[in-house]
Amino acid sequence: MTTTQRLANKTVLICGASVAGPALAYWLHRYGFTVTVVEQAPALREGGYKVDLRGVAMNVIERMGLLPEIRKASTQIRGGAWVNRSGKALASLGPDLIGMRAPGDEEVLRGDLARIMFDASKSGVEYLFGDSITAIAQVPHGVHVSFEHAPTRVFDLVVGADGLHSTVRRQVLGPETEFVRHTGMHACVFSVPNHLDLDRWELIYPTPGRVVQVYSTQQSAAKAQFVFPTPKTLPDRRDVAGQQRLVTDTFADGGWETATLLEAMPHSPDFYFDSVSQVRLDQWSLRRIALVGDAAYSPSPLSGQGTSLAIVGAYVLAGELKSAGGDHHVAFPSYQDRMRDYVELNLALGWDNASQMVAGSKSAIRMQTTMLRMLRYLPWKDLALRPIMKPLNHAANALTLEDY
Repeated sequence: MTTTQRLANKTVLICGASVAGPALAYWLHRYGFTVTVVEQAPALREGGYKVDLRGVAMNVIERMGLLPEIRKASTQIRGGAWVNRSGKALASLGPDLIGMRAPGDEEVLRGDLARIMFDASKSGVEYLFGDSITAIAQVPHGVHVSFEHAPTRVFDLVVGADGLHSTVRRQVLGPETEFVRHTGMHACVFSVPNHLDLDRWELIYPTPGRVVQVYSTQQSAAKAQFVFPTPKTLPDRRDVAGQQRLVTDTFADGGWETATLLEAMPHSPDFYFDSVSQVRLDQWSLRRIALVGDAAYSPSPLSGQGTSLAIVGAYVLAGELKSAGGDHHVAFPSYQDRMRDYVELNLALGWDNASQMVAGSKSAIRMQTTMLRMLRYLPWKDLALRPIMKPLNHAANALTLEDY
């Protein structure tokens, strides 16, 4: 589309300012749209766990001109070890194996990536922090949006980039119980003091049905992650104290450094707690409203591909809107058609990863750590890794980017 062409729909509201939202805002503004982003949090959400950027997503980042900043923000993890209850290392792997990343892929902290995307998009984009959507009404020539604080406004298009528990999806398509598929696991992540003096190193402590991880990165002292079976009764999503009690009770007999990590949990500024779940939708849009990232196709937090899907989805959605001159009747179905196979491959991969991450018995843990311990010494380890890496590499690159 040339700058002299008129956009059929120019004003776009994006709900969510994590990764998908700012990435979409960047491209839409670049293509001539007038963009507003609303975010419930009072400011950009810093901190968070480490995320992978693979394959096609790295190509998008390069097209945004952000590759140097992403490389600078790299966690630079040197490797990691699986340990037993007494802290003895059962198996150790270097960065080429523990990260399962191909050359050119990267790993960063979610908060660092959010800051990079926000900084790239904030010029020319209106951000409304500390506000949320309370009602959405589609009319023939626009979308009436009511906010908790800001006055009601009319936009040509609305995009939900607001994650697993998407407000936009719920208001437009229905309750999340219809679209969210649970793996049966929960996870929590939070910052902790680096009392183990880890230097860009990760420790993994598996017990039957549960995993405790702690790692340090170039940017942070340390992060702890707990993965465990979803209990029958859960606290409210806003009840942080109740969530922390649940984690403490679940790992009360954890052993290793578990007690010390749990003691730090109430003092952490970035506690995250949620189910390990996927989002599966037949349609990612309804008339003038579309979804992108986890709101439409979350592969689960343990998949290693959710962030990449969000970045690629934002690029394709914005590009299709540009190509269609803002005509959502053309752009939204084309966006889904281009992304569908790529998304389906990553959803399947994410489900397998989540189900295999936690060993269910002591014998399974022994088998897992024995295989890992042997792998690093095999003279043909690269050949042995190919069957493991092939599905991941295929899924991460299963889309040819259009040059919009």
